[in-house]
Amino acid sequence: MNEKIKCIVIDDDEEVSGYVSEMIRETPVLDFLGAFTSPAKAMEILESGLVELIFLDINMPGIDGMSFAKSLQSELGKAMPRIIFISGSGDYAVEGYKVNAVDYLLKPFTYEIFFRSVMKAKGLVKAGKNAPSPDSIFVKVEHELVRLPFSEVLYMESMKDYVNVFKTDGTVVTALSTLKAMEEKMPEDKFMRIHRSFIIALDKISSIQFNTVKIGKVVIPVTDQYKAQFKSYMDKLL
Repeated sequence: MNEKIKCIVIDDDEEVSGYVSEMIRETPVLDFLGAFTSPAKAMEILESGLVELIFLDINMPGIDGMSFAKSLQSELGKAMPRIIFISGSGDYAVEGYKVNAVDYLLKPFTYEIFFRSVMKAKGLVKAGKNAPSPDSIFVKVEHELVRLPFSEVLYMESMKDYVNVFKTDGTVVTALSTLKAMEEKMPEDKFMRIHRSFIIALDKISSIQFNTVKIGKVVIPVTDQYKAQFKSYMDKLL
């Protein structure tokens, strides 16, 4: 089964936003995650790492779409979602391609034109997924994005709206994120959630006893909700 492209709309014009949102719902290859009237309102879902494609209006009050795209490119680099710009003017088309825009939709546009842009995006997103797996992610720490190499992570502990990431060098990174969002970002073959409040690096387990795992000097319980998944992992090793 082909995976759908997870996408959002950012446009302060509710009529245009609704029009694009309806087109997304009618397109089988797209998975609509939501529409937002400003970049600021979309930041939470963008920071989750789920979004693969943004339909982004250029002419918005406050930070315009082009400036927002440039800031995303600066912060996220290759992890940045693909962008299809929407505008009532063609003046920004050349500038849009400087931030690796997939396409530029000039209002008004038909579904046929919209669909062609989506197919371009699909090819680029698929190519990105087939690329070598990343060895790190970016996490938000206070007012900046910090690179977090997977190899340096021992385990993570939930602190409500924050996650403490315990590293191999003894330091702790406090990321502005939920544990669920972190779980979705981490590679499944390297990390596993074994408790409501903990995700562990599987290659950092030093010992296992009863329903606990030991990482360094820290003992973490495997709760009932995650026992079956952890047992399945262990069975593959034995």
